[in-house]
Amino acid sequence: MADITTILVIEDEEHIRTILKYNLELDGFEVFLAEDGMAGLELAREKRPDLVLLDWMMPGLDGLQVLSELKHDERTKDIPVFMLTAKSMMAEVGRALYEGADDYITKPFDVIELGQILKEKFEKTKA
Repeated sequence: MADITTILVIEDEEHIRTILKYNLELDGFEVFLAEDGMAGLELAREKRPDLVLLDWMMPGLDGLQVLSELKHDERTKDIPVFMLTAKSMMAEVGRALYEGADDYITKPFDVIELGQILKEKFEKTKA
């Protein structure tokens, strides 16, 4: 199975984007950043990352709207999407998975362990 090499992080909070980029690059990933849903959709279509890490709660297009757009676009429908969310209620998580998310990571998370977690979860989605 192929390892993840590129990750698109779609997150509206700058400090979280910065921390994610720094730590994921230390883990050997190439990281693209988008500060909102529209920019994230454009980057996903342009760069075709191996994985999208998508914040749920954002102004404008929220994570579920972005997820829907990604999964209905021929160019991006096969890219695994992991929701990054403070929402951990089972109904909400279930909705994200129903809408096409491949997995989810709840905030707060350990940024040092995140790269390994993403690799493991990505491998499971490809199995």
